[in-house]
Amino acid sequence: MVGERGRPASVPAAGFDEPGYAATEDGYVAYRVFGGGPRDLLVIGNWASNIEVMTEHPAMARYLDRLGRFARVICFDKRGSGLSDPVPMNALPTLEHWMDDARAVLDAVGSASAALLGDAEGGPMAMMFAATYPQRTRELVLVNTFARMLRADDYPIGMPEQSAERLLAEWEHGWGRGAVVLPMSASSMADDPQLQRWAGRYMRLSASPATAMRIYRWVLHLDVRSVLPSIQAPTLILHRAANRHYRPPMGRYLAEHIPGAAYLELAGGDWYPPFVDAEPVLDAIEEFLTGDRPEPADDRVLATVLFTDIVGSTDSAARLGDRRWLDLKDAHDALVRAQLERYRGREIATTGDGFLAIFDGPARAVRCASEISAAVRPLGIEIRAGLHCGEVELHDDGIAGIAVHIAARVMALAEAGGVLVSGTVKDLVVGSPIRFADRGSHALRGVPGRWHLFAVAGSA
Repeated sequence: MVGERGRPASVPAAGFDEPGYAATEDGYVAYRVFGGGPRDLLVIGNWASNIEVMTEHPAMARYLDRLGRFARVICFDKRGSGLSDPVPMNALPTLEHWMDDARAVLDAVGSASAALLGDAEGGPMAMMFAATYPQRTRELVLVNTFARMLRADDYPIGMPEQSAERLLAEWEHGWGRGAVVLPMSASSMADDPQLQRWAGRYMRLSASPATAMRIYRWVLHLDVRSVLPSIQAPTLILHRAANRHYRPPMGRYLAEHIPGAAYLELAGGDWYPPFVDAEPVLDAIEEFLTGDRPEPADDRVLATVLFTDIVGSTDSAARLGDRRWLDLKDAHDALVRAQLERYRGREIATTGDGFLAIFDGPARAVRCASEISAAVRPLGIEIRAGLHCGEVELHDDGIAGIAVHIAARVMALAEAGGVLVSGTVKDLVVGSPIRFADRGSHALRGVPGRWHLFAVAGSA
């Protein structure tokens, strides 16, 4: 099988326990498989990883071996770390990129669906994946993680900006030196020389200090709170009671906002590496995953909804006459469909003079809307576009849900030639080069509350 640009769809591992490579649209992602249990478990851990050397510490080998007793354990290096392709110095990854990495790895190993283990900074991506791809997510386990790190008016449990800057400075100073980093992440084992050596080498082989700090700063600005109500998979949240980095209120917040989630607070405060004092965590994971689980509903998914509309279509039709207007409309429709195909959008319906489409990634949806606006301009017409990300219900004849209404209302407020997005979309594309201009807070007709909107202002 051959992927885009003539690249093989995947490069298989030379052996069961050696790294392999999965091809994405713009690079390769390294993966490794452990164990042979009856279910698949995709481990989405700390962004800094190196699957080649991860088992050099015997405790990490035992950790993976324990998971491998009841699951086929699939690990991968996200783009920007370890054996996977690097992230350019002038760019950052996005959750959408990392979701594509996970999908490519699952496809490469032949996994139709898997349980997800989202640990620390891997948690937000695991949550986004679970909500976007419910049929590929059997269960969701979240360990010492968060929906948002930084404090906000509606999120007082977050970390103040000043504390975040101090944290970044500490990590930059200690990057690649286990003796410096471990007191911040695994204080009970901080004086273990073997762990110090392993942790330092593991970090150095994961990323350079500059790359580490760019990605870590991006991680601190993630916000997936809007995603939580759309998660359908049975969810277990495990959190260390004395975790001073990802504090327990962050775990409780997840439990309060993910439907039906179970929350278990464990003694201790160590969170990295994940194998430190891991037995209570592994016990809870095994008990949770080995029970029978219902199939997720296949008609509810997290999606980014796009509405477009031709500006002044009635006046143009009257000026051009029916035949010329229909020809112009056909040319417009062809251009829109070409961009939807390019950006993996799914056409739901035409709306007279526009389109309704959904996407499984918000950044792709924004780029698609911008490209549509530019593509139709040579025809002598302008479109307006509006986007919102939320849960939608899929039906044979269309989609439904409040997210659809919000996207329609957002579009109605867009300027001619403009692309307007909700604050939810802006939050979910942190790390992309897309730039936004603040358009203030608005009441959307028929939708409760006020909504912060942003105009797409280009790409950096």
